[in-house]
Amino acid sequence: MTLTSTHTRLIDLLPTRVSDDNGLAQDVMQGLSQSPKKLSSRFFYDAKGSQLFQQIMQLPEYYLTKLEHQILEKQRKEILFAMDTHTPFQLVDLGAGDAYKTKLLLAELVASKADFSYVPLDISDDQLNLLLEDLHHRLPKLPVQALAAEYFQGLEWLNQNQRQRKVVLFLGSNIGNFDLEEARNFLCTLRQSLNPEDAFLLGLDLRKDPEKMRRAYADAAGVTSAFNLNLLHRINKELQADFDLDQFQHFAEYDPLEGTMRSFLISKINQKVHIEAIGQTFSFEAWEAIHTENSYKFSLRQVEEMAGACGFRVQDVFTDPSHGFADVLLRPV
Repeated sequence: MTLTSTHTRLIDLLPTRVSDDNGLAQDVMQGLSQSPKKLSSRFFYDAKGSQLFQQIMQLPEYYLTKLEHQILEKQRKEILFAMDTHTPFQLVDLGAGDAYKTKLLLAELVASKADFSYVPLDISDDQLNLLLEDLHHRLPKLPVQALAAEYFQGLEWLNQNQRQRKVVLFLGSNIGNFDLEEARNFLCTLRQSLNPEDAFLLGLDLRKDPEKMRRAYADAAGVTSAFNLNLLHRINKELQADFDLDQFQHFAEYDPLEGTMRSFLISKINQKVHIEAIGQTFSFEAWEAIHTENSYKFSLRQVEEMAGACGFRVQDVFTDPSHGFADVLLRPV
């Protein structure tokens, strides 16, 4: 446990990191041995990848961050009223990151003198330390207890050690990174971690004009392309591979039947890539694809059905004027 002030502290619940690659080598070995080939999007976010994603969020085509920020900025009083913030609670932020959007709610709660503490939860203790430092200067009287943990590991620890009403946030359409079965399993598992008096605010990208979504994942400046290709650069650096990034290209497409934006890295030529760390060479045919990411888009009916199947009811839906994004407040049934 690292104490940064009387109001902020970091508790690391993660097991000791025994692997230098954090599972990258195993994922690459399994993913590139499949047909079709695939790599996990969770390895996008090394230092360079995180920097590139910050640039993506500022792009004119990338609407997701802007729309949710608009919802939280314009409707934060209504959202907090619906959450019942007049009684003591913990605000638990799953995958908090830099808490860019959550800070809108935090500032409003502090200004209204709500009786609450903030619990950012993330697997990166470095990111959490940066967030603690920022909040210490921005909101010095805010009680913050940061948990370096997986989602349900952190919630289990809170249930065992601090029995207090929870308002859980899962913003940014992060649930869209799961496939539909995984998303349903996530909601059902989360429901088991919540008590009847708790609440859950879920951010969702809604179905919309396919061309608008495609541009968000294939911007004109090429930043999203660089973000995807950085995954190959990371494999080169960490696993001593010899991917030629100039011989791969990023491609994104939207499937309106499934409501899925899919991202790929496509080999431009017939080529072989050797990965020294795992002692394997992989062959690529010209225009063969590596699947890197799915991003699911939802309808509100789909959300209501999925939530109901897991023991939640939809209490409120907050959307932007274009109805392109939604923050949905769920209550345990």
